[in-house]
Amino acid sequence: MTQKVAVLGTGKIGEALLSGMIRGGWAPADLLVTARRAERAEELRTRYGVTPVTNAEAAKTADTLILTVKPQDMGTLLDELAPHVPADRLIISGAAGIPASFFEARLAAGTPVVRVMTNTPALVDEAMSVISAGSHASEADLAHTEEIFGSVGKTLRVPESQQDACTALSGSGPAYFFYLVEAMTDAGILLGLPRDKAHDLIVQSAIGAATMLRDSGEHPVKLRENVTSPAGTTINAIRELENHGVRAALIAALEAARDRSRELASGNNQ
Repeated sequence: MTQKVAVLGTGKIGEALLSGMIRGGWAPADLLVTARRAERAEELRTRYGVTPVTNAEAAKTADTLILTVKPQDMGTLLDELAPHVPADRLIISGAAGIPASFFEARLAAGTPVVRVMTNTPALVDEAMSVISAGSHASEADLAHTEEIFGSVGKTLRVPESQQDACTALSGSGPAYFFYLVEAMTDAGILLGLPRDKAHDLIVQSAIGAATMLRDSGEHPVKLRENVTSPAGTTINAIRELENHGVRAALIAALEAARDRSRELASGNNQ
């Protein structure tokens, strides 16, 4: 791992990547960071031993540039980087909704671009990172990207045409589960439980259910049926979920997230 990697716009996800890479064997001396505020850059230097630089210095020095700024700030960042990025630099974008062609049109001809949608469980090394190649990205570029993002969770390659759907499912996905846990906690309080006990019951149930889904190899319908006894409590609860259109609401919510990702790709940031 002798290549230099720069994380530009190092927020929470960027910091999670840095810490994961260091745990995975990257030397802090080979990791560069940029941050909008000088005190944030110094904080990263103190915490991880990485080197704060300007965006232009990162473009000139690093072999791989990971762009983690917000989608609405990406055009401005690329205008700043373009004069300094040679065509052999690997550009990895973590911006929701922005296609690889957006970067390719603003950088030197032939610049390899890889688009990645990760999610906030990167903070606990349980991310799901979806990786797509731009027009000029090679197998080596994809493997290098997998190596980086594999340090904070799982990776999956998909065609770029599927990125908007993946953004809706896994990029935004943790928020749906947090929303569900919030609602179930409120229900537990309504049923007479203290908030802390309701929270603990639901969180551990969620962890156990997710582990079973991951490790058992069983279809979720089968796992649900195993809990659903005839005329029991579970089937009564599921009947109410169906009566209230929860399944349809989830499908509509995911379609809305996908459509917003497409809007971002078209330049509508409002």
